[in-house]
Amino acid sequence: MIAEILATGDEIRSGALVDSNSAYIAGRLEEAGVEVVRHNCVGDDLDRLAAIFIEIGRRADLCVVTGGLGPTEDDLTGKAAAKAGGVSLLLDETALASIERFFNARNRVMSESNRKQAMLPQGAARLDNPIGTAPGFAMRIDRCMFFCLPGVPPEMKRMLQDQVLPRLGSLPGAEPGVSRTVTISTYGYPESIAGERVAGFSERFPSLKLGLRAKFPEIQIKIYARGTDPVQLDGKVDEAKKWLLSRIGEKTFSTRGESMQEVVGRSLKDSGATLAVAESCTGGLISHWLTNVAGSSAYFLLSAVTYANQAKQEVLGVSRETIKSRGAVDEKTAEEMAEGIRRLSGADFAISTTGIAGPEGGTQEKPVGTVCIGLSSEHSTFARKYFFPFGQRLMNKKVFAMTALDLLRRELQKQR
Repeated sequence: MIAEILATGDEIRSGALVDSNSAYIAGRLEEAGVEVVRHNCVGDDLDRLAAIFIEIGRRADLCVVTGGLGPTEDDLTGKAAAKAGGVSLLLDETALASIERFFNARNRVMSESNRKQAMLPQGAARLDNPIGTAPGFAMRIDRCMFFCLPGVPPEMKRMLQDQVLPRLGSLPGAEPGVSRTVTISTYGYPESIAGERVAGFSERFPSLKLGLRAKFPEIQIKIYARGTDPVQLDGKVDEAKKWLLSRIGEKTFSTRGESMQEVVGRSLKDSGATLAVAESCTGGLISHWLTNVAGSSAYFLLSAVTYANQAKQEVLGVSRETIKSRGAVDEKTAEEMAEGIRRLSGADFAISTTGIAGPEGGTQEKPVGTVCIGLSSEHSTFARKYFFPFGQRLMNKKVFAMTALDLLRRELQKQR
């Protein structure tokens, strides 16, 4: 099956918005065993949109389209698809009723312009949108089945899951069988080293496909598999996963595509332990990541961003002498920060960060990229010093935060 993605809108075309939708769609289609061969982007121009529908219709079997289903004049996807298919736009009464219910449920008056969203190409199948106003639609143009979805990411994701993926197996060109995707998440290797570690995979497992994805600061290693016998396929995938894990070793933190904060959170929850965080150079990033995980209130107790030395002393109880003799970026300071936040919170575990994110502030002894991370528990308190050669502030903050969580992950594993 030949599959393509079409993102519409001047904001996407001009770079004013990052096209995260296409990346997400491609990933989900790959997981379903459908390889995307081309990404397309066209702005809000009716003739160009109609032309790209016709082009894709001649060469692809499947195309997922996002954007252009709103109520304004520059939302042209429905009109362009109708023009490309040589049909008219017709009012879909069911779609209109759904839009009206959406507004009534929120005690809002529906604008007349929203009626435009219920105008679908003649012969198109309506795709219901349970969380927004814009219905999608599916229609065939030449050889290709187009699935047109809203550009709002939560709406697109829900409709892709509910309306598009279940229909893939029935499309012409769909290959019968089952597919599997495994994501191994690693931290600690650069992409080049990770690639060297897994070299030889294709020769050893010629029926499987391997992919490496740099999702800074982690590296994801993906196995893509497709076959007709699910038992045999699962056995081959398990064999390949074990081989990869033997090559990657302790740098692996998840074999289920989880984030580091999800893994740490699950470990804390499973052990009934609690956590507090004291951050300086990471500025609350660790706490932000941890609390992005649903259910984190079960283990996350307290966060303190003690950026100034005075705050480290007055809030966390870091010794004035430690700051004076060793400086803020030092293992001893990190230890006292971790001890202080654990004492304040009563948490079972505490981590701390103090470092130089840059791009200024470094010295010959403590260059930009230096970070000290402390970890305190009832069993021990210790700190580690690291250096990362990144000149960009946000990159350093991310790698500092990831390293702190990875240090905690390893400690939690030891204490199981």
